[in-house]
Amino acid sequence: MNNSQKPAARKEGLVIQEMPDEVLVFDLETNKAHCLNETAAFVWKACDGKNSVADITKLFGNQSGTPVQENLVWLAIDQLNENNLLEAELKADFNGQSRREVIKKIGLAAVIALPIISSLVAPTAALAVTCSGVNGTGCVLASGTSSTCCGGVCCNPAAGACTSTNACPQAAAPPSGKKSNELK
Repeated sequence: MNNSQKPAARKEGLVIQEMPDEVLVFDLETNKAHCLNETAAFVWKACDGKNSVADITKLFGNQSGTPVQENLVWLAIDQLNENNLLEAELKADFNGQSRREVIKKIGLAAVIALPIISSLVAPTAALAVTCSGVNGTGCVLASGTSSTCCGGVCCNPAAGACTSTNACPQAAAPPSGKKSNELK
């Protein structure tokens, strides 16, 4: 195993929020939010491009007050790679063992939590819009026709409220001789 590699944590294009027992990282390029548990966060913060994997293992052992297997750090680095949170990819070598075997081996012997990164894709701005006039509040359209607001809710002037799309009347057809995209 090459433990002289010096991983560097990616910082560009990320919004980082440190919490007491975890670090939240939002990737502006992929719209993914990542939650790094305490173990993964420690390893990510120690990836400064100067510390080798062996150095990070020693730092983590000193911080936790218990001996740490280098495979634990490699497991965290493997997950950081997978989530594009390192500047350059490092190939983890678990000495011929599968990741599953390493997790099982570390998990049974570890007093420290396994490194875990939980991720989810955040909605794009268009999907994250907040609708006004929902839950029965009034809505008015100049043309008197209904319009889909968002999220399956439409403005129904006849009812004087926003309703679910199941109860939405059909929008009025454009006057004859005019296409719907023509200006008056």
